[in-house]
Amino acid sequence: MTGASRTSGSWRNWAGNVTARPVREVTPASVDELAAAVKRAADDGLRVKAVGTGHSFTTTAATDGVLIRPGLLTGIRQIDRTAGTVTVESGTPLKRLNLALAREGLSLTNMGDIMDQTVAGATSTGTHGTGRESASIAAQIRALELVTADGTVLTCSETENPDVFAAARIGLGALGVITAITFAVEPVFLLTAREEPMRFDRVTAEFDQLVAENEHFEFYWFPHTGNCNTKRNNRSAGPAAPPGKLAGWIDDEFLSNGVFQLACTLGRAVPATIPAIARVSSRALSARMYTDIPYKVFTSPRRVRFVEMEYALPREAAVGALREVKAMLERSPLRVGFPVEVRTAPADDIALSTASGRESAYIAVHLYRGTPHQAYFTAVERIMIAHGGRPHWGKLHTRDAGYLAEVYPRFGEFSALRDRLDPERLFTNDYLRRVLGA
Repeated sequence: MTGASRTSGSWRNWAGNVTARPVREVTPASVDELAAAVKRAADDGLRVKAVGTGHSFTTTAATDGVLIRPGLLTGIRQIDRTAGTVTVESGTPLKRLNLALAREGLSLTNMGDIMDQTVAGATSTGTHGTGRESASIAAQIRALELVTADGTVLTCSETENPDVFAAARIGLGALGVITAITFAVEPVFLLTAREEPMRFDRVTAEFDQLVAENEHFEFYWFPHTGNCNTKRNNRSAGPAAPPGKLAGWIDDEFLSNGVFQLACTLGRAVPATIPAIARVSSRALSARMYTDIPYKVFTSPRRVRFVEMEYALPREAAVGALREVKAMLERSPLRVGFPVEVRTAPADDIALSTASGRESAYIAVHLYRGTPHQAYFTAVERIMIAHGGRPHWGKLHTRDAGYLAEVYPRFGEFSALRDRLDPERLFTNDYLRRVLGA
């Protein structure tokens, strides 16, 4: 099969808040075809961006030049059981990877809570789950293949092009187009999930203890209430005990998607109803425990579309910042119908990782698609930046290169590598000019 190139129409992201009109779209079927498309774009004076499934809320993948779609670059290249790795094509959706690994008796160590993204899109923007020892998907990368601005295909690892590897695991598409990723994997294991309602005052008072005692801890706070829902995931000797089909459908589909969709629609139409809806919603999900393989525990269907902002803070600052968000909402006229999500991550060594060099906690705020979000996100962002917060690269924020250079100690290292690999800024766009500089 050969790839295709065509004059493009418009491209829209998952949330519907970003639209782009590239000059042409390319769907390469091989690394050679992708490299040729990059060189042709450079010859034509056009910028290049690769796009995944559009799950970023920022314009990080938008371009008015050449849009590369990775739909033909999918599948597993190699499983190395001795090394404990899997090499996968860049356009492979995480869902497909997880299913394939499970069939082989293997698993990633950690993952985020959705698996619609492509592996390259998820890692390039720093997608993460929650974890005491592991969180970021990019931190599980052991090697990657990258097409640079001159069409060169680089293989990068800790031993081969290590300076590129150190940065390109979360590269924002600014260093080139990733064509394959090698992840660390392990024999598939079981996780026991314990989901439990908990009062806001208790979960914030016991936050450090809950993080220390659990391999993976997260919680959701429902604004306009004192209620939270907590989730603790820990490895289990088994046996597997997945949710019953009916009970699982009620919790994961009927309540978390169907009823929640109706609640969001009503709240957008009549904002005054949101506090009452929140009080009911925060009590709708009851405590439950279940045991299953990792991707069935870590991930959940997300059918209600929204926009999101998320900041990574030094972990010790998270509880105080969250209390400030709660106090801000209590004294403001804002009405927020989406829960606030809190997760954690250990420090890692990736230059532009939100957890680079520091143990981190994440505070994520969401609003239903189509709801005016600027006032809420701006108020929350003021709190986050006062604590030295780092915005998630794929989620809405207003920070620029001047601010980001202050909160990322290795920002200059990334910039120097970008100057070397893409001096003409073939892979830039308006977003990258803002966050990385011209």
